[in-house]
Amino acid sequence: MPRTAPAPSLDSAGIFHRDYLLVTLGACALVFLVAFESLAVTTIMPLVSRELDGAALYALAFAGPLATGVIGMVAAGNWSDRRGPVGPLYASVALFVLGLLIAGTAATMPALVAGRLVQGLGGGAMTVALYVVIARVYPPVLHPKIFAAFSAAWVIPSLVGPFAAGLVAQLVSWHWVFLGVVGLVVPALLMVVPALRGLHGTPDTGTPKPAAPGDMSTEAPRKSSGSGRLAWAALAALAVLGLNLSVRLPVAGGIAAVAAVAVALIAVRPLVPRGTLTARRGLPSVILTRGLASAAFFGAEVYLPYLLVERYDFSPTFAGLALTGGAVSWAAGSAVQGRLGSRLDHRRAVRIGAALVLGAVVLVLVTTVLNWPAAVAIAAWVFAGAGMGLMYARLSVMTLALSSKQNEGFNSSAMSISDSLGGALSLATTGIIFAAFPTAAASFGGVFALTAVIGVAAVVVAARVAGR
Repeated sequence: MPRTAPAPSLDSAGIFHRDYLLVTLGACALVFLVAFESLAVTTIMPLVSRELDGAALYALAFAGPLATGVIGMVAAGNWSDRRGPVGPLYASVALFVLGLLIAGTAATMPALVAGRLVQGLGGGAMTVALYVVIARVYPPVLHPKIFAAFSAAWVIPSLVGPFAAGLVAQLVSWHWVFLGVVGLVVPALLMVVPALRGLHGTPDTGTPKPAAPGDMSTEAPRKSSGSGRLAWAALAALAVLGLNLSVRLPVAGGIAAVAAVAVALIAVRPLVPRGTLTARRGLPSVILTRGLASAAFFGAEVYLPYLLVERYDFSPTFAGLALTGGAVSWAAGSAVQGRLGSRLDHRRAVRIGAALVLGAVVLVLVTTVLNWPAAVAIAAWVFAGAGMGLMYARLSVMTLALSSKQNEGFNSSAMSISDSLGGALSLATTGIIFAAFPTAAASFGGVFALTAVIGVAAVVVAARVAGR
């Protein structure tokens, strides 16, 4: 196993070459376990809430990990830029396991939520640390393939996670949905350990990569201190939680929601490259596209099964198949972009992917408004998944390609923060819109209209991911 990035002679080797095999399997296993746990909790949470009498904290059990994950992302990015990714990866795995243990042994809903908050902190940090490991261990030519493998590691749990979690909860106990993952995390980390040797210490401080004309993507991160970034991350996390909870305020909910969005945008500004919120060409637009794509896709996806159940009398099992179709096509799209490599340039892949997501959301909106057959919405979501698979990995590759050694951690955390906050803000806003309309038809129409508008913004910004 190489101590640093492998020699150029290995550039043409695949990610399952013997020099990369263990780190590929271990990294994908860690991503898989984070994804599996997230989807499994969605399945068992109604049972947990009923058993622990925790209906009042139900939403917080999902919003909390997302919020603390932002803090973990920033902390891991700062730490990786100063000392390399080894320490952040070990610490994040330890926090993730601790959160699993707290949640798995919880006897009350507040204790379970506390475990989920710790899980979110570790899971967010783990994502950023793994991205920096990828940047240091694999040559750039293999980045599309390893990120395609990461996408597959997220998709596969959507096929088996809910069923497996329900089976464990039914036959044994919901506690083992958390505790069972603990025994798998440690072996996954051990497979990555050999590749981490030699990655200790402060990254190289050589001259940053030269930028292409008109591309300001490789500039240094903002000059805020590590503690300052953590403070901004904490404020952004609180804003996300406030937006999620604003719907419970009958009178001042609208004002609180607007204030929460404003605070979140102000707080996220120091956590992303300059020009991100104004869609500056290059890396800032790469980061913004990631957030907008996540907002459009996940904001609509959450309500698609609900639409099929309420409007078309689908059973929950069959309604979930729509998401399975999207998950399979996501994996297929990611595999296609990995195989095409440089034959499909990054900008075109991102633009095609964003257009597919927008087209799918518009089709779901039209299906809702005109009461078209449910098959139209289900087929549309297959194209949405393909679009996400096509551009998601490429946005990750572009982020690393447009980063220097000095800001790989900052930019990786910025991408993850944009991803997380984009989805969180979209879900919270669609929840407010859904509750604001008097009829189910209007509520679904409002949700899909909002996500379509976000999809339009993603298509516009996607055209700016490369410099002139």
